[in-house]
Amino acid sequence: MNDIWTNVFGYSATICMVLGYLPQALATIRTRNTDGISLTAFIMLALGSIFFVVQGCMTENWPLVIANAITTACSVIIFVIKMRNDYAKKR
Repeated sequence: MNDIWTNVFGYSATICMVLGYLPQALATIRTRNTDGISLTAFIMLALGSIFFVVQGCMTENWPLVIANAITTACSVIIFVIKMRNDYAKKR
């Protein structure tokens, strides 16, 4: 019974993480506006997601892997947009 509740909470966390992160990621991808994003904070959040993917794979915690793989993919896309925007402003 304990494993069932662990999975329920794990997948619930996955849904919340993705639904909480994805709208902002999609808005940033759509508008290309990265002015309000702190690069340092964003890099740290992206690294945290990457480390959680690794930990999830090592422990076979699939809700952790799924949620953080999605946020990592979005983070990489937003990072590229942020770097392009910052580079364009310096020119």
